[in-house]
Amino acid sequence: MQLYRLDASIRIEGSHSRAIADLVEGEWHAGHPGGTVTRRDVGIDPIPATAWPAAVGARRQPDRPRSAEEDAALSLSAQLADELVGADAYLFAVPLYNFGVSQHFKAFVDLAITDPRMAPGGEPPLRGRPAVLVAVRGGSYAPGTPREGWDHATGWMRRILADVWGLELRTVESEFTLVGENPALDQFRGVAEVMWADARTAAVEEGRSLARLVAA
Repeated sequence: MQLYRLDASIRIEGSHSRAIADLVEGEWHAGHPGGTVTRRDVGIDPIPATAWPAAVGARRQPDRPRSAEEDAALSLSAQLADELVGADAYLFAVPLYNFGVSQHFKAFVDLAITDPRMAPGGEPPLRGRPAVLVAVRGGSYAPGTPREGWDHATGWMRRILADVWGLELRTVESEFTLVGENPALDQFRGVAEVMWADARTAAVEEGRSLARLVAA
């Protein structure tokens, strides 16, 4: 069994998305002790920003000679698709940055879908496979809060992972992760502790479910 894990946090130490994803992965390993993990860390090793336009240009004009940059972009696009298609289950850990999707995750998706296997409109090779999305937000964007509607990332990620790629997606969400770092949020420390505990519990449950679904 193979788990595909993608991390998009630009932090290692203190990263809430990585910590929650570690819990999911731990339960996966408990259910599949002999399983392997394919890792793609786009937060620390980002996809080059020029790769997507290079791959698009090469795909649009397949009969002309390609540049070295275009060859590299197409090769990386195929590698991303190979990694995704080769897995049995998926774990995506992506924080909210500046109210939108991480540029690193967006660059990953943009390049991956230049490979015909992952492009919208066809039959997704990942259809029906189980996946967990860990979505982490520094503040709170819940209904009734001042920032309700400001999370422009989670819905988009669900659209790509579930609707375009056909994954059976479950989501673990954690908010107020900047409490303790941003003094303006100190008043929410108690609420944040409850949210963090709930997110950790959900991560364990979803990790176990991920392992069971693949075993089935």
